[in-house]
Amino acid sequence: MQPKKIISDVTGVILAGGRAQRMGGDDKGLLELAGKPMISYVLERLNPQVSAVLINANRNIERYRQFDWPVISDTMTGFLGPLAGMSVAMQAANTKYIITAPCDSPFLPNDYVQRMFDSLNNNGADVAVATDGERWQPVFSLINIGLYADLTAYLDSGERKIDFWFKQHAVAEVDFSNRPEAFFNINTPQDRADVEEKLLKAQ
Repeated sequence: MQPKKIISDVTGVILAGGRAQRMGGDDKGLLELAGKPMISYVLERLNPQVSAVLINANRNIERYRQFDWPVISDTMTGFLGPLAGMSVAMQAANTKYIITAPCDSPFLPNDYVQRMFDSLNNNGADVAVATDGERWQPVFSLINIGLYADLTAYLDSGERKIDFWFKQHAVAEVDFSNRPEAFFNINTPQDRADVEEKLLKAQ
C-alpha cells in the first residue's frame, strides 16, 4: 500500500534521461550509493509527497521498471535535455501539475512539494522554480501541464534552454536557501564519493 500523499494534484517526475558524460557515461540513477541505487533516495523522498511518480529514462528501461513506477522515455531523440523529459511527463501525467527532481539529488527536502505548490498558488504562477538563494535550480520545478502545447512548440522550434522557456511564463521563485544541500547533485566520481561518505556517517 502506498503511503498517504501530501498533494493529490501533483505527479512527481524523476529525471534520469541524461547521458552523464562527466560520470563516464554511466547511468547515474542506477549507480550504487551507500549500498543502493542513487534513484532510490529520490524515490524515498519524493513518493510520499505526490499522488504518483513517473521515471523519465532513455536507457536501461527494464531496470528502471523494477522500481514499480511507470517509465517514460523522451519522444524526441538525441538526449535533448530536461525539457524533453518534462514534455513527455506532462503528456503522461494524470494530474494538473508535475514536479521534477533529478535522479542524483539524494537530499531532496521532505517539504519540497508543499513549498513549491504553496508558492505557485500564492503567486498565481504557472511554474514554480526552486532557488538556492542565489540562482534558479531549474530541474527542480513545478509546472502546470496546461503548458504542454507551448513547451512542445518551443522544442519543435529547436530551442532547448530551460531558463528561457520558464521566463516566457508566470514564474514563482521558491527560496530553499535554508536547505542548500537539497540541490547537491552528483556529477563526478568525486561527488559520488563525498555524498556516499556523508550518507554512511548518517546511518
